[in-house]
Amino acid sequence: MKSKEHVLEVWGELACFTRPELKVERFSYPIITPSAARGIFDAVFCKPSNNGQEAQFRWQITRIEMLSYPDYIALRRNEVQSVISVNNVATWMSNGQPQPIMADDTKKKNSERAQRQTMALKNVRYRLYARIVPWPKFQSRLPALDAQFIRRARNGKCFYQPYFGCREFPAYFRLVEDAEQQVPPVDWSADLGLILYDVFDLSRPGTNQSGPAISLFHAVVEHGVLEVPDYDDPVVLKTEGEG
Repeated sequence: MKSKEHVLEVWGELACFTRPELKVERFSYPIITPSAARGIFDAVFCKPSNNGQEAQFRWQITRIEMLSYPDYIALRRNEVQSVISVNNVATWMSNGQPQPIMADDTKKKNSERAQRQTMALKNVRYRLYARIVPWPKFQSRLPALDAQFIRRARNGKCFYQPYFGCREFPAYFRLVEDAEQQVPPVDWSADLGLILYDVFDLSRPGTNQSGPAISLFHAVVEHGVLEVPDYDDPVVLKTEGEG
């Protein structure tokens, strides 16, 4: 049994799909990556198992259509250099005394603030195609999962605000149900070389303890359309994760 293909039209004022080879400054790919597109679908609908430790399915992005030409804008953004640990959050929840990271802490010699240059995209709009891939023990639930996604997307529901690469760049969405009446993709073609496919191992159910597993693929945009191969296709280059 194969899931039906679902389509979302997404848009926003700003986006940044950072190229991983540029470690310090943020420079966006000219198109949304499959991992960022998957994140948008996950924000609308994801389903943990009964024990809450793993997901019942994953999203497979199949096609990305560009509805606007890539247009860059230079920004300077403030970031913090530290990360709040999960253990600290658990402690704050129990005693009610949070200690957030301060961008400028006068008690410390070194500021946590890091100003970074960002080459972001502006006024982006895409049409994203994806299908649900249930994990083996949830195959029988595929029709119900498809129906739940359609119901949620049609009503504009999401578990958290979808975003374009960075959480401060919100993404807005609507369910596309009549593809024949949609605006065609823009006439833009480019060989983008190797770009990021995903940052997790999509070959098995993940948990909140799963480590990163980078994958790449050779992306070619033809007349505004990027066809995305399945994750298990040999053309998707994978590294060993830390699962």
